[in-house]
Amino acid sequence: MSVLRPLDKQPGLNTATILLVGTEDALLQQLADSMLKEDCASELRVHLARSLPLPSSVDRPRIDLIVFVVNLHSKYSLRNVEESLHYVDATFFLGKAAFLATGAGRESHCSVHRNTIMKLAHTYRSPLFFCDLEIEGFRATMAQRLVRMLQICAGHVPGVSALNLLSLLRSSETLAPEDL
Repeated sequence: MSVLRPLDKQPGLNTATILLVGTEDALLQQLADSMLKEDCASELRVHLARSLPLPSSVDRPRIDLIVFVVNLHSKYSLRNVEESLHYVDATFFLGKAAFLATGAGRESHCSVHRNTIMKLAHTYRSPLFFCDLEIEGFRATMAQRLVRMLQICAGHVPGVSALNLLSLLRSSETLAPEDL
């Protein structure tokens, strides 16, 4: 039960690995399936975990990107992500981690307020995406974005690093820290 570090394993040749962390098994699997359908020059690997830490395994690949998925309809989902964050090395938050909030389309049913997840993403200086993963078209679009982000984080896009991407995503935010 150790802390997950971005450079604790050697990169695989032309391989990009994403870890989706969340309690919604069916939605995570659907998102993973959508990602694997995307046209990608790299060999794409998608791993799912309900929570961290990951079991220590010698053959675990290097993780290039972690996406923490929070269902806005479940306080347990948020708590699970918050607890999992303790097992991630701080260097992952230099462009190799993101948050994905799902279920925002039915805001009247939300038990986790949008501002809560926005504050969490702001605290960890990581991008936050809102997407209703239950809707196939939205899920497909999010899969495209995550695959592109993963390729950058894995170093497969010449001239663009994870930090460059983070900088671009942060500069497009309109939320000021004092608004949190």
